[in-house]
Amino acid sequence: MKLKHFIFIAVIILSGSCKKNFSLFHSKSEWLTDYFNALKNYDDIYAVSYWNENFDNTYLKVNSSEKSSETFKNLINSNDFISVCEFENNKLIPLDGKKYFASFPDFCGEEDCVSKERITNYETLIGKEIAWAYFSNNWNDKIEFPYDEVQTIINTGRTPFIRMMARSEFEEYRIDPVWNLKDLINGEYDSDLTAWFEEAKDIDENLLIEFGTEMNGYWFSWNGKYYGKGTTDGYGDPDYPDGPEIFRDAYRHIIDISREAGADNITWFFHFDVNSDPEENWNDPVLYYPGDEYIDWLGVSTYGPFQRGDKYNDLRPEDLLEKAHKKFTEISKNKPYAVLEFGVTEL
Repeated sequence: MKLKHFIFIAVIILSGSCKKNFSLFHSKSEWLTDYFNALKNYDDIYAVSYWNENFDNTYLKVNSSEKSSETFKNLINSNDFISVCEFENNKLIPLDGKKYFASFPDFCGEEDCVSKERITNYETLIGKEIAWAYFSNNWNDKIEFPYDEVQTIINTGRTPFIRMMARSEFEEYRIDPVWNLKDLINGEYDSDLTAWFEEAKDIDENLLIEFGTEMNGYWFSWNGKYYGKGTTDGYGDPDYPDGPEIFRDAYRHIIDISREAGADNITWFFHFDVNSDPEENWNDPVLYYPGDEYIDWLGVSTYGPFQRGDKYNDLRPEDLLEKAHKKFTEISKNKPYAVLEFGVTEL
């Protein structure tokens, strides 16, 4: 047999084999499609928010490739996703058969570079308006209400979603050198927090707010790892793990101050990550939860692979959402649910 004939036959055989195993190869476009298909199985998830940023070369932006961009636009422009927040008694309400579509529209690496241009550029890119614009209020060296950022978002016709972030630096995996949750509980920041909420009250719009994003991940300084982990003899209830109990009480204290200030134009979110790190019993997001009497919505982060070359099957959309929904119901069956962050790299 001549070599060229052998090569031709070999190519045919391998082509057939590749067709049988094509499911082993995946793309960002496919992950997004599978994510939105899996999302259809959860009627009680009433919102989804995409994290549109390429921090650390993650290629999370929806336009990381032409194919990914077109796929995202086609998926999100379904009538199932709505772009206007609805409120009753100043609280965001879930709408049957619909999901709010929102985003972090690349407000830079510190998550607070809010501008009309960034919002409109993102909306032009995806061909759809967002219900809320998600940004961080980093406390840095002083607790201050982000008036300019909030007004910028309101002036675009979108709802502001503020992440209250008790951090003075962007170093991860260590306790913050300035902001301590025990000090917060003990009232050391009460005057600044009261002023924060008095300004929030004076805003002539409803606000969405969360404190302590992804508290069950020790990349953030408010994780229980830095406050006693699972020990029970250093704070509060002797039968409750100290780490999450301190976060829980700090969040309760913040909401109590907001109520005392009369800031009733706030919808409060509790935002955990689908994967706890460390995966230990004391680090379960259920233990961090302030309670139904404090929180209005539950939210979750469900990211796919972060780096090019990561495997699709390591973070499959259906697995992430199933795990997230199970945790939602363990935390509370009385609250609406939201995907507050999701994204995926180019695989």
